[in-house]
Parts: sequence; C-alpha cells; structure tokens
Amino acid sequence: MKFKTLLITLLILMIVLPLNIFATTASSDVIYDGIDVSDWQGYINYSAVKASGIDVVYIKASQGDNIVDSYFKINYNNAKENGLKVGFYHYLTARTQSEAIRQAEFFSSVISNTSPDCKLAMDFESFGNLNIYEINDISRAFLERVREITGREVIIYSDAYNARSVFSEELANEYPLWIAEYGVEVPSRTNWEYWEGFQYTSTGNVPGIRGNVDRDKFTEDIFLNDDTHITPSGNSENYNHDLEYIVQRGNTLSGIARKYGTTVNELVILNSQIRNPNLIFPGERIRVPINGNKNKEDRFITNHIIYTVRRGDTLSELALRYGTTVQSIANLNNIKNVNLIYIGERLQIEN
Repeated sequence: MKFKTLLITLLILMIVLPLNIFATTASSDVIYDGIDVSDWQGYINYSAVKASGIDVVYIKASQGDNIVDSYFKINYNNAKENGLKVGFYHYLTARTQSEAIRQAEFFSSVISNTSPDCKLAMDFESFGNLNIYEINDISRAFLERVREITGREVIIYSDAYNARSVFSEELANEYPLWIAEYGVEVPSRTNWEYWEGFQYTSTGNVPGIRGNVDRDKFTEDIFLNDDTHITPSGNSENYNHDLEYIVQRGNTLSGIARKYGTTVNELVILNSQIRNPNLIFPGERIRVPINGNKNKEDRFITNHIIYTVRRGDTLSELALRYGTTVQSIANLNNIKNVNLIYIGERLQIEN
C-alpha cells in the first residue's frame, strides 16, 4: 500500500511540476544553428555552409601547450569572409593548475589578433587519474587565466554526464554551459539550469563539408559584447607552435623538414611513432615544429588546402579553380605525370 501511494504521488508530481525541472533548458528563446569544426573536416566551403542556414561556427584553435590546429587560420578567415559568427575552443590536457595556466596563455596567444564573435570555450573531457576536486581546480585556473588575458567571456563545453557529476555547482554559477548530448530534444538535468550551446549530434551533414560534422544550437547569449581584436599578450611570442601535417603521396621527412625550416632529427624526436625516418605513409599525421616563426606558420595555414580528387578532376581544372598552375600543384605534391591523378588522392593546393 505504501508503495502504491508513493507511486501515485510521483505521478501527480510529474503532471503538476513543469517538465523543465528534469532538463537543462535554453537560456533564451532565440536560437541559432551552428557547427563546430577542426582539421578533421579538412577544407570547408563556407559559402555553401552559410547558404545552408548555418549561423555560428566554433573552430578548434589549439590543444595542449603547443599544438595549433592546422586548419585554424583558414577556417577563421573563410568563416569570417562569409559572414558566419565565429567562436574558438581549446582542447585542455592539463594535469595541474600550473599546466592549465600555461595552456590558457598558449590558447590566448594562438587567437591573438583575431575578432571572435562568441565566448571562448574550454573543452576538458579527458581526465586521466584526476579526481573531481583536481578537475575543477584545473578548469577554474584555465578559465580565469583566459578571461584575464583576453578580456573575453568564457564558456565550458561538457557532455551531460560530466556537467551533472564532475563539474561543480560553483563553476556552474560562474561560467555558462555548452552541453553535448545526442539523441535528445532537450538536454538532461545538470548543475546548470540553462545552456547557451547544445551539441546534439556528431554525425550531422552540412553542404560544403565532406563527411560528418558536429551540429549545434546556440542561444543569443553565446555572443560577446566585445568584437574587437584580441591583442597579443606580453609573452605571446614565447611559444613555439607545432602544427599537424598530413603526409601526402611522395613526401619524405627530409622534404617536410626542409619546407618548414626544421630537421629530420627534430621530426623524429617530436613524433615517437616514426621508427624509420625513411618510411612515412600518406595520410599519416606528423607534428611539425614551427620554432616561433610566425610568418612561416601563417603561410602554411592560410595558403594551402587539402583537396580530395573526385571522378573527372584534372590538374588543369583544379589549377583554374584555385587560381594556381598545374606545375605548382605538381611540384607541391611530387607528381611526375601531370596527366595522371587518382580518385581519392589528397592533394595540397596553394589557395
């Protein structure tokens, strides 16, 4: 009898109480369609993305304390040129508060001289052996330092479980939430009452992007009040940025080293997976040290795209499309026969 009475009481409460007490709801009624991207998407046609109705794009800028996403600058420039609202996120790997501060300084240096439209995001999702208290202390150290350096508001990206069970109510009271939860119309209840970003699938399809992409909804609260340039911090030039280079057909370590002003030995030390310096494979990702050479970094990121050859493509058509020459594409990709390219082949093209 007691159980039956309790069950009836619960049913009555579910009917009487508003449904949103069991959910994290949007912070406003104004919703914008968005995506978040990294180098995994490769080259993106932002004109087609914009035409499809996407309003906001969050771009991966950096990871750890020395990796710049290889498509960061070209994603930023092309998204801005096509009128999308832009945000940046950093993939945090810190295991101490001091590491978190250093990564905050690195992230801030990477996005200096840009004009983001959206709050700066912390993506902290791989915790290793950290306990909850350490996770929250590291998060706070990172968020506070980014906010201090950039003068911009920050936001926490988290899946629903961590937003409910790991990140504290204190953090929830101070920083807004960009929540990830798939297969639901409304995110489940967390330590946050409201969300400003909601990543609802990782298998979205958007014109202008090859393959899957994360799809998001954002409220109007995601936008910054200050859209001026982020000025470089005093120590922004002290960081040696690494880039991830995708090995192309015909590449050699010595050729890559020569191109980016480093040495084969540096590449081998930086990439522990390389056992034989004479053996690298197309599609392999190699970290390349930039050694603080800003011009070299910018030239690599902004002036090259990775194009996947489709049926019917020719080098002459690609050269015309991207405003370059057949010989330039051939030289860049070590192509011996300019009349012979293969479907699925990935080509670097100056853009």
